[in-house]
Amino acid sequence: MTTTDMSMLSQIIFFEERNLQGRSYECMSDCADVSSFLSRCQSCRVESGCFMIYERPNFMGNQHFMKKGEHADSISVMGMTSGIKSCRIIPMHKGQFRIRIFERENLSGQSQELLEDCDNIVERLRMNECLSCQVLEGHWLLFEQPNFRGKVVYVRPSEHRTFKEMGLGSTRFLSMKRITDTC
Repeated sequence: MTTTDMSMLSQIIFFEERNLQGRSYECMSDCADVSSFLSRCQSCRVESGCFMIYERPNFMGNQHFMKKGEHADSISVMGMTSGIKSCRIIPMHKGQFRIRIFERENLSGQSQELLEDCDNIVERLRMNECLSCQVLEGHWLLFEQPNFRGKVVYVRPSEHRTFKEMGLGSTRFLSMKRITDTC
């Protein structure tokens, strides 16, 4: 099954109120502005697939990884006080994973290529931080702190010369995880 075929199986349902209550909107694709369909979004249920949800429209601001299940009160727990504003499907990738991370913006400074998850780039790779990256294969989550904690950002195959363009306050990352079908 191709990445596109896998995306066709993804489904998320947004609800206006917490605890999966109120009006709902079913989504099976990327959505740049949930407020086009609901006055607000305080909870969601992922029926299938994986998604990133965002606190601002157009896939900006703080992000959260969502996999199958009910997320009835997770919006307040995640610190998204104004609710979900946009979402992006994460296609499942079968095959090799490769990412090149750089210590400086614009793909400069010390770099390392990863094929597996890395829980701490300072200890394992002797790098101070990751400020840009080039995703060569697969889809990845970058975490602000070691051991896959703190703010998270989703990166897909492309060059990511700076993370500031994603509307994030923090732009340095210290751990990386592949998005696999077992996430």
